[in-house]
Amino acid sequence: MFKLNLKRLGLAAGLSFTLVAAGCGNSDEGSDSEDTGSDNGGENTEQAANYGEETDYTITGIEPGAGVVQAAEDATETYDSLSGWKVETSSSGAMATALGEAYDNEEPIIVTGWTPHWKFAKYDLKYLEDPEGVFGEAEEIKTMVRKGLKEDMPNAYQILDQFNWESADMEEVMLEVSNGTSPEDAAKTWIEENSDMVDEWTKGTEEVDGQEIELVYVEWDSEVASTNVIAEVLRNQGFDVTITPLDNAVMWQSVASGDADGMVAAWLPATHADAYGEYKDQVEDLGANLEGAKIGLVVPKYMDVDSIEDLQPAE
Repeated sequence: MFKLNLKRLGLAAGLSFTLVAAGCGNSDEGSDSEDTGSDNGGENTEQAANYGEETDYTITGIEPGAGVVQAAEDATETYDSLSGWKVETSSSGAMATALGEAYDNEEPIIVTGWTPHWKFAKYDLKYLEDPEGVFGEAEEIKTMVRKGLKEDMPNAYQILDQFNWESADMEEVMLEVSNGTSPEDAAKTWIEENSDMVDEWTKGTEEVDGQEIELVYVEWDSEVASTNVIAEVLRNQGFDVTITPLDNAVMWQSVASGDADGMVAAWLPATHADAYGEYKDQVEDLGANLEGAKIGLVVPKYMDVDSIEDLQPAE
């Protein structure tokens, strides 16, 4: 009954994936060329200006309202070097497609990016330095469950509590999915190849007989990977698992209200700060399942630019 209502709620929200919210550059050309630290001297300033022209002073973003998009929009207000630039919103998939096309042709492109993400495994990319800290520091992806889950489903609670992996693990699953493997099959393959790690997640638990559990997530590539993996682990322990993609706000609301049992998709302290502030007293925080997550502006390494301050404002 809840699954139907939750899906309607997710559809009503438009599945607008809100990522998982998170300086002042010098517009003087002489100072800018000194600040870049490039061996090219003044030539680097001209190249950076050309990047603006070649990209039409556009940052390729993802879904409107996503935390990394909001931070990118803040960056255009914070940095003089991004004055006149715009953030073009689309979707995570469209951003990845545009990046791939530009990369294949060695064309300049600036995208809103985050790690873990399969694009870092597939392409040689780098974050632009963010001296003003607009995009925040490294983040954690945390596991949140509804109140009372420990008493109702102690085995599921313990598995979720013990779930922990690294960016490279997640990116393996994400890359397989990006190459056309279904998320379920990619998760199964990863679990088979990493049985020792999975054994640590299930250590001390007992198998169950069809107990129902529902996990929710935002449909970013990273959370598709993590949610499918932990769901498959729970299924192998005898749980009847449903996973439901939702808008970020609805995801938090569903766990806080007890309509969903949990999520492994909470980006903190910056990206999901607003939702966490609203619902932190209504959920149980099981801690980080992945450390070192990050958001920012990302470019191919073949681009001769290292910092947001290296770019030039639109004329």
